[in-house]
Amino acid sequence: MWQERLTEFVTLWVIIDPLGSLSVFLAVTAGLDPSMRRKIAFLAVGVAFLMLLFFVVAGQLLLIAMGIGLHSFQIAGGIVLFLFALQLIHGTLSAQAEQMRAGGGLELGIYPLGTPSIAGPGAMLAVVLLTDNDRYAIVEQAQTVAVMAVVLILTLILFLLAEPVARLIGKSGAAIISRIMGMLLAAVAVDMVLKALAAWLRLPAV
Repeated sequence: MWQERLTEFVTLWVIIDPLGSLSVFLAVTAGLDPSMRRKIAFLAVGVAFLMLLFFVVAGQLLLIAMGIGLHSFQIAGGIVLFLFALQLIHGTLSAQAEQMRAGGGLELGIYPLGTPSIAGPGAMLAVVLLTDNDRYAIVEQAQTVAVMAVVLILTLILFLLAEPVARLIGKSGAAIISRIMGMLLAAVAVDMVLKALAAWLRLPAV
């Protein structure tokens, strides 16, 4: 049992990518005071938890009811993630964040931090697969939710410790990290689409 939970932890850690989300957090909250950053951090993780919990409870049923296959969901998620990555690369996300910061900035906790940075398409797909109603009992699904909560708590801790990092790298450093993460996210998005297409067409693994 513990080995399964450990595997789930590693899987969710890699897919949710708290370190990657930290770079987005640093980029979009640059210039905000520490108090507002903490509020945004709590809101972002709370929103991400609720969204992923929704997909645990109803994601599979919703996809079945709408006749949407997992491969289709994976491809759609990859496209959404790719568009998000392009915003990071071209700096348009920072411009949107600047407008949100002018209005207080709290909504940054919902977009882009809560989703798609933390609760991205890959994470949504992962929790649906890890809590498959046909393979896992309610108790096992609850344990998976607990593992997911641990990953999100660690993400929150990283966000709360971001202030010293922000002072160290400054706005320019945050912008550079944002663009690097954009390239990495774009690669992840393309990989998601290619793997879904390969599985659908029964081609060799990419």
